[in-house]
Amino acid sequence: MSSIFDSLFDSVDSMGPQEFIICMGFALLAGFLISAVYMFKNKHTDSFALTIALLPAIVSVVIMVVSGDIGAGIAVAGAFSLVRFRSAPGTAKEIVVIFLAMATGLLIGMGFIAYALIFAVIICLVILAYSSLNFGNGKVKKSAKVLKVMVPEDLDYNSEIDSVINEYSDSMELVMVKSTNMGSMFRLTYNVTLKDESKQKELIDKIRVRNGNLEVAVCRQETDNYGL
Repeated sequence: MSSIFDSLFDSVDSMGPQEFIICMGFALLAGFLISAVYMFKNKHTDSFALTIALLPAIVSVVIMVVSGDIGAGIAVAGAFSLVRFRSAPGTAKEIVVIFLAMATGLLIGMGFIAYALIFAVIICLVILAYSSLNFGNGKVKKSAKVLKVMVPEDLDYNSEIDSVINEYSDSMELVMVKSTNMGSMFRLTYNVTLKDESKQKELIDKIRVRNGNLEVAVCRQETDNYGL
């Protein structure tokens, strides 16, 4: 029983074509499983899904090739540096899936196929369970908005604008103040939780009275755009 949890090979010298093909096959299988689970309930691009499906196999080959003595440490460091392959900032979910695929590839590359598959299956089941339970999604998500307001540079927005927002929201946070139009205006960005979404127009109209009828925008708060 315990033999299935032993490494498939003791050193790189004992790795033959058969062991290599077995590791590659299980790595591709694990990558397909991880990618399929991620695609099930998450927005994704074709390139990201394909990358996750192939990443365990690529990492396992790196580990198999340099799995001796000092090379093992270098291989681990080099494999984990692959997380930099994404040029655009990834979300927290994407980073977790990347590390899951890489860790699975590391285990398979070291010959611990049983441990790798058990690890991948358990984490995938946990991901599915948390997704089904909407774990981490608060009740206020639907009413969580981003409010963007343009104001003249001489307007005291702390008293003029904040007071109006407080009237229509349960919570508010000024997250960014940016000068624009050659410094003659400020663009304010708030994260707000509205008391009543049906009163968005009323909120906008009151802000327009205070900011001189300049631009006001209310949009959905895209929590998926934020990473770690």
